[in-house]
Amino acid sequence: WVCELPGKGNLQLTGQIGDVMKESAQTAFSIVKANAKKLKIDPNRFRKFDYHIHVPAGAVPKDGPSAGAAMFTSLVSLLLGKQTRPDVAMTGEITLRGLVLPVGGLKEKILAAKQAGIKTVILPARNKKDLPEVPKEAKKGLKFKFVKNTNEALKIAIDTD
Repeated sequence: WVCELPGKGNLQLTGQIGDVMKESAQTAFSIVKANAKKLKIDPNRFRKFDYHIHVPAGAVPKDGPSAGAAMFTSLVSLLLGKQTRPDVAMTGEITLRGLVLPVGGLKEKILAAKQAGIKTVILPARNKKDLPEVPKEAKKGLKFKFVKNTNEALKIAIDTD
């Protein structure tokens, strides 16, 4: 749901997303741009290309900060030309410093991941205390990885070497 097209470094967002989710996408984009060299991304790309993030099911309103880590990872994946692991899902709000913050609705997110055939779920470290509240049946067959920052999430979701 992320693509690169000729342009001048702008970010376009579609998919009937609310203001908080738009801010999450902007934050993800800013982190990527600010850390381009560390991430082994050519900073000049941001002068030559625009980026479009689309959140599917365009007719359904979506909002909240939970997709921040996933948006960041998707942008890095595109820019490095490395696919994310198809068996991994993630959730987490992100800060401009790259911290991954806790989110709500863990049970629903874990159930959705399981139904989608996901094997590993990346969660904010500060959500670890909430995992026992999720029914065992929902967690069965899933691995959980807890991260404090976006770099830790990247190492699990894509091969960044």
